[in-house]
Amino acid sequence: MADQSIQKRIDDLVVQIRYHDQRYYQDAAPEISDLQYDTLMAELVELEQQHPDLAAPDSPTQRVGGDIVEHLVSVPHRVPMLSIDNTYSRDDLKAAMQRIEKLLAPTLADGESVGWVMEYKIDGVAGSIRYENGELALALTRGNGVVGDDITHNVRTIRDLPLRLETERPPEVAELRGEIYMTDADLADLNVRQAKAGAEPYKNTRNVTAGTIRLLDPKIAATRKLRFFCHGSGELIGVDVDSHQAFLQWVDRMGVPSTPNAVRLDSVDAALDAVAKLEKGMPELPFEVDGIVFKVDSFAQRETLGVRSKSPRWVIAYKFERYEATTRLEAIEVQVGKTGTITPVAYLVPVDIAGTTVSRASLHNADEIERLDVRVGDLVVVEKAGKIIPKVVRVEKHARTEELPTFEFPEQCPECDGPLSRDEGGVYIRCTNPQCPAQLRQRLVYFGSRAGMDIDGLGEEVVDLLLQKKLVASFADLYRLDADTLANLTWPRQRKGKGDELIDVQFGRKNAENLVAGIEASRTRGLARLLSSISIRHVGPRVAKLITAKYWSLPQLQSATTEQLAAIHEIGERIAESLVSFLHSDQGAAVFADLESAGVVLSEPEPPAETADAGELPLAGKAIVATGTLANYTRDQIKARIEELGGRAASSVSKSTDFVIAGEKAGSKRNKAESLGVEVISEDEFRSRYDP
Repeated sequence: MADQSIQKRIDDLVVQIRYHDQRYYQDAAPEISDLQYDTLMAELVELEQQHPDLAAPDSPTQRVGGDIVEHLVSVPHRVPMLSIDNTYSRDDLKAAMQRIEKLLAPTLADGESVGWVMEYKIDGVAGSIRYENGELALALTRGNGVVGDDITHNVRTIRDLPLRLETERPPEVAELRGEIYMTDADLADLNVRQAKAGAEPYKNTRNVTAGTIRLLDPKIAATRKLRFFCHGSGELIGVDVDSHQAFLQWVDRMGVPSTPNAVRLDSVDAALDAVAKLEKGMPELPFEVDGIVFKVDSFAQRETLGVRSKSPRWVIAYKFERYEATTRLEAIEVQVGKTGTITPVAYLVPVDIAGTTVSRASLHNADEIERLDVRVGDLVVVEKAGKIIPKVVRVEKHARTEELPTFEFPEQCPECDGPLSRDEGGVYIRCTNPQCPAQLRQRLVYFGSRAGMDIDGLGEEVVDLLLQKKLVASFADLYRLDADTLANLTWPRQRKGKGDELIDVQFGRKNAENLVAGIEASRTRGLARLLSSISIRHVGPRVAKLITAKYWSLPQLQSATTEQLAAIHEIGERIAESLVSFLHSDQGAAVFADLESAGVVLSEPEPPAETADAGELPLAGKAIVATGTLANYTRDQIKARIEELGGRAASSVSKSTDFVIAGEKAGSKRNKAESLGVEVISEDEFRSRYDP
């Protein structure tokens, strides 16, 4: 009876510890303190030592580290562990992906296309984890690709890797390959311990990971909090999947973390368009990333492509040059964006990174500040990778020689003292006051930008001048400005040769007339351009075009329901809810009424009655490539016309292209279309068929 109660307590502890491991390592949302966790683990260790017959082989205690190994043993890989070809430019990436599709083209069945999976390239150390009948049996480094070192003793200490796969019907063999890594926060904590022990701090996460997995003493590795992401496979026996996407989903079901934010895309163009979105999220990641990887999704297509001597033909990596420097954090200030987002910004002692002087870096949100535990006065590591904006990677906590106050995120808007609200289920905190002057400034700046209404002359300085002189308080006020009023305005300018001395300079007649002309030209840009320029959350240029193809006037749009808008291809419920909410809010109604009174066009040209439904447009669902010099359209005009007719203007030719419009001097794209059997038509044929 005593053994039964002890077994029950052991089982309860195992369940609790596994739950908290998942919350800490996989969900990044711990629910208990380190002390509470260590207390649970200590009790389990003690019970298992007293009753070794009750300890399971996959108990969490097996992660604390076993006996020291004498040396690392070299073991052959069952399937070679190859490297990946790299490229450092978007053009080279596109060319490489198109070469892969060209190799596959002759083998594709009718209607078959090439799908791509895009995923982060984690900057860690490659490892291969072998499960046999569900049990973790062997872990190897890549080594030379043919033979790797046995690091099983250290990999067993990685807490987000299950010692047994979470399934009642495990496969005979599942060799999971991926990246062993350390988070920036865990490196900062490790360096604090290093400093207390009088040892040198580690420079970066990759170096400490590479050293840790090759340690002979697993007890040391257990203190380093290494982690693992699976992004590929070696030998698989009894795993029934036929694509990379399906494999990653299977991996997640087995309790193994798969590479994060992986997404499947249906064409090279779609993949390249998605790069920016993945890049945008990179600064907020808690681990290091040095690129983006593109993989052919279908295992059958991979088999057709085969491998070179050192790398597979079905994968290519787009890598970033990464640079970093250490500097002091002088201040943290918050800025208010055009949709009210409160963004904390780190002000730094200026430091040179890759030839650029960096004095500011985004801290993204309140959660990021808490995760980094960054404080004014800290020594911080700042990184710049590719075109990504500088980011604070981590705090050198071991260099914190005095107690520094934590940063208190404001409870009210720093500009208008309005209330702040956190997005439901999100990380961003926003000012909810629609009259906030900081939001108005950012909205006006975006409204005048090339991505907005493209108003020549309406930059940040001019917006500041107009606000200072109280000439504008809304978008519509811009259309009420006149050249005489603007010409007589004065703004501060630096006197030449007088250092920082400022003098008032007249705005001037020429500047005034140019600005009024730019504003006037924007008056007839149309409803789609307007919708994407007035800072409605989730409504950008592409969304606005799709919506106004069906609802081309403001009254139609205002009468559309959330369900009707969500049913439009590519829109969905979140975008529809945001737009409907704005349209029927007091703020939205006032914005459109004001713009209408100012004479701004709030509609698109009405399509012919027989093609009013976007699904019935002549090019609906078709992918068209235009190449060469066209007589009646510029490049932008033909792209816009294709989209107006319901099609998608693609930039490269593939088997999924419906047809190619070939103008004069059409070259490689025409040749590729002909080789793939894609229809090629002249500009005259296009006009007679679709655009008479």
